[in-house]
Amino acid sequence: MTIQNFFQPKGIAVIGASSDPGKLGYGVARNLIQGGYPGIIHLVNPKGGALFGHSMQPSVSLLPDPVDLAVIIVPAHAAPQTLREVGQRGIHAAILTSGGFKETGAAGAALEAEILQICRDYQIRLIGPNCIGLLDTHLPLNTTFLAPPPPPSGRLAFLSHSGAFCAAVIDWSHAQGFGFSRLVSLGNQADVTETDLLPAIAADPHTSAICLYLESMANGSHFIETIREISAHKAVVALKVGRTQSGQKAAASHTGALASSDTAFSAALEKAGAFRADTTEQLFDWAQALAACPLPRGRRIGILTNAGGPGVITADALEAQGLQLAEFSPTTQAQLAKYLPAAGSAHNPVDMLASASPQLYADCLETLLADPGLDGVIVISPPSPNHPTEDIADALIPLIQQSSKPVLVALMGFELTSTAREHFAAAGLPTYPFPERAASALGILTKRAAWLEADRATTPIQPDPNGNPATLSGLLEAFGIATAPLKLAETPDKAAEFATQLGFPLVLKIASPDILHKSDIGGVLLGIDSAEAARAGFDLLMARAQTARPQARLEGVHLQRQIPAGQEVILGMVRDAQFGPLMMFGSGGVEVEGLKDLAFALAPLSHAEAEEMLEKTWAGKKLDGFRSIPPVDREAVISALMRLSWLALAHPEITEIEINPLRALPQGAVAVDVRATGFDE
Repeated sequence: MTIQNFFQPKGIAVIGASSDPGKLGYGVARNLIQGGYPGIIHLVNPKGGALFGHSMQPSVSLLPDPVDLAVIIVPAHAAPQTLREVGQRGIHAAILTSGGFKETGAAGAALEAEILQICRDYQIRLIGPNCIGLLDTHLPLNTTFLAPPPPPSGRLAFLSHSGAFCAAVIDWSHAQGFGFSRLVSLGNQADVTETDLLPAIAADPHTSAICLYLESMANGSHFIETIREISAHKAVVALKVGRTQSGQKAAASHTGALASSDTAFSAALEKAGAFRADTTEQLFDWAQALAACPLPRGRRIGILTNAGGPGVITADALEAQGLQLAEFSPTTQAQLAKYLPAAGSAHNPVDMLASASPQLYADCLETLLADPGLDGVIVISPPSPNHPTEDIADALIPLIQQSSKPVLVALMGFELTSTAREHFAAAGLPTYPFPERAASALGILTKRAAWLEADRATTPIQPDPNGNPATLSGLLEAFGIATAPLKLAETPDKAAEFATQLGFPLVLKIASPDILHKSDIGGVLLGIDSAEAARAGFDLLMARAQTARPQARLEGVHLQRQIPAGQEVILGMVRDAQFGPLMMFGSGGVEVEGLKDLAFALAPLSHAEAEEMLEKTWAGKKLDGFRSIPPVDREAVISALMRLSWLALAHPEITEIEINPLRALPQGAVAVDVRATGFDE
């Protein structure tokens, strides 16, 4: 019940309340009292006095019940003793707004560690320090010190690591026409994190979508598990800052070099069903649509406009989101033709011309929504020369509210559409200033629908108990990934001997831990068809390596059966410290770093997740064939990717593993070259 005390307290103690309007303690008391909080409000100040008709007590120990939440606004040095008094009073939830802790350096970090230990001793859950508090617009409850007005009431919850960002977003939301259900500033997260609060936020009946502003992550795996549980019934959108990473350590594989902790975070969110926004506008554009709109059943979209140019802009924007213009049925076109002026267009986009009346907007939208070949509609309304835009809004709102298909509205302009925007907001419907933003929001609705519909069940893949996991190729074979085993020849005679054992034709590759790109120095020979050719090839490769890389350590030459022609892809894994095995798929062979045609996802992979990785890359799309490129066994590639993910989970000692290339054949796929870090053969 402690976490619930933050959102449903029966009584609140404001410790550090002040009658000085210039003090933060004044702002907290004002917002609680004037904001209509229905519980008991206790004000605490050692000097006593009164504020807003409430007497101030000199000590928290003197407060009568009920009091189950403390909001503390005292200097940092006074925080330890204040928290002890809170604990002794039996209060188990506290918000510490004060700064001066780990954000200021070593001394502040030591002070933060001290208050955290006090909270542990007294079983206090603490939000902060260095935060602005929280609010619930529906209770209502406002523990912040922010200047009025509070945010509009709405259906978006917002959790933020930054208090200043909260303040700016609250002010911005008034002009944008959306509101909040709950808002929490987390500050330094000495104790309570976003992961601790998310279940309570998701359980709130007034919350339809959750927005996150994140700067760091304390326990990535627990965070993702929590998000995945929530995503099954409520949408989550996150803005994670700190994408770039300077001085990334060198990695032993392409996977390690091309992946990053930020890549892992994006993959983790995707696995959990949350959506990562790139900008603040996108964060709230998406969240508003997810909170207010039904999900589409497909990607076929209709455009309704009173001007041709915006219709073309919208068509381009929809295609960029992976959506498509719907083809209207003959019935729909005939019905539209009855309503439209002679110069209008009954094709998609539907152009009603500039003089379109509110009734024409409504008639055309109703006709489009009735077409079974449409999955959603974007309505565009620039300022009309003939009709107030708010009248158009009033004609559209009932249809949008009753529709089982999403309808997103682009109200282009500002001053002349502001009243219409207010009407839509009052009806709980989002609007967008330009078609591109409406298309982006519609795209995220489609992605959420696809995530909810996909079968993401994963069946564990166990290794063959009769396999030979002592070697890397044996380990892959044990997990069902076909390989072309390597033989290391240290002399020309051994090369000839192994060649006879393996059979022909063969590939010879220079063996050196210091030469990652063998083909760059001519370190690969194909079509070796005899023992004598293997012996001669050994000498040639050693000579080439010594000339090109005289400092490289040379172990000899690897021999391998030459695999038939096919398509080459790369499969890889790098173990992320927060989220575990991060899988990679993309264009393989020598193209990987140049093309960077890559997709990432967290292990373990379901069939749907592996399929999605293929669909994100050209390497995956062309497996079905393209022009002169013959098709290969796509399912074999998916299987290998899934099996590699389970191998990575079963062997935590392996920090990186890479199959480059995996050669996809008309039937099956073979791991041609494999390397791993952390595996001892």
